Amino acid sequence: MNRTSGSPLSRRSLILTGAGASLAALGLGAGAQTASADVAVTKRFDLTQPSHDLFRSANTHGARVQQSFAFDWVNKFLFVATKRSGSPESAGDLCINKMDFDGNYLSYMHLNGFGHGVAFAALPDGSGTELWIECAANGSGYGTALAPIRYTAGTTLNSPAGSAAYRPIAGATEYTCSVDPVYRRVIVRYHTGAGKRIAVYPLSALETRNFGTPLVDFKQPAISGTPQGYTLYGSYMYFLTGDAYPGDGTPTGDGNSYVTSIDINTGTVKQGPVLTKAGSTLHHREPEGLAIYRTDAGEARLFIGFATGVEGDRRSSIFYKNVLV
Repeated sequence: MNRTSGSPLSRRSLILTGAGASLAALGLGAGAQTASADVAVTKRFDLTQPSHDLFRSANTHGARVQQSFAFDWVNKFLFVATKRSGSPESAGDLCINKMDFDGNYLSYMHLNGFGHGVAFAALPDGSGTELWIECAANGSGYGTALAPIRYTAGTTLNSPAGSAAYRPIAGATEYTCSVDPVYRRVIVRYHTGAGKRIAVYPLSALETRNFGTPLVDFKQPAISGTPQGYTLYGSYMYFLTGDAYPGDGTPTGDGNSYVTSIDINTGTVKQGPVLTKAGSTLHHREPEGLAIYRTDAGEARLFIGFATGVEGDRRSSIFYKNVLV
């Protein structure tokens, strides 16, 4: 099996090394769609290696499934995006749950009309957190721009527009993003008339609100299965696909949750799709979200999320891989 029963991590064990360093501004114009430079080749996660538990079946503010999650690597919090209870899929209404690394729910924030929540970023902002997330949901409930918002517990925010919404790729109609806190980059997945594409920028693109020319830009390779999340580590993108257990959600077989690594310099698959059995005994078990974190000991980890639990009481379960090759 591709799962081991690791002990849950404490907050202390997940402290990031070297967090909070300042980044230089890009000072470049926006809208380019071609690669301007190659990214230095790095190690990648071996997706065939076992997965370990961060936590299982953690409660969130709402009763619906999680969509994705992101780490604030300085203030040591985890943010989980869930669908809003009582809201239709097309509305793009999200609930952002603030949690600690043991899976304890701390607070929530409601976002009206933002998007589907496939992926987002949680940037340290002093003692708080700035979320970079899709906004201005279209009629299908997917965000048509990116926006920075400060997480504010217990509040409801309507989707921004105008100068508060960012569209770094000319002609793109949908956006999501995720952050690599180790190599300090942001990956943007965007939609065009020709399909999905991927662009990678320095993290300063978010910090300065100036995206400039992407480091790389390529067409997303064809990967079968239902897309459920993505993230970036070094020179490799990681892509999650799969579905919940069928029927009433009772665990059956190995499921169909797969993780694939993609070389961002070539835009081609490096490893996978690789079946993951992390949390295979959990009810429902729908793959939902990927994120990167590094411990204070310098260990990089690829985190894999699942929506678990019974209908009307969905829970968050998160695992990780930590073997680099």
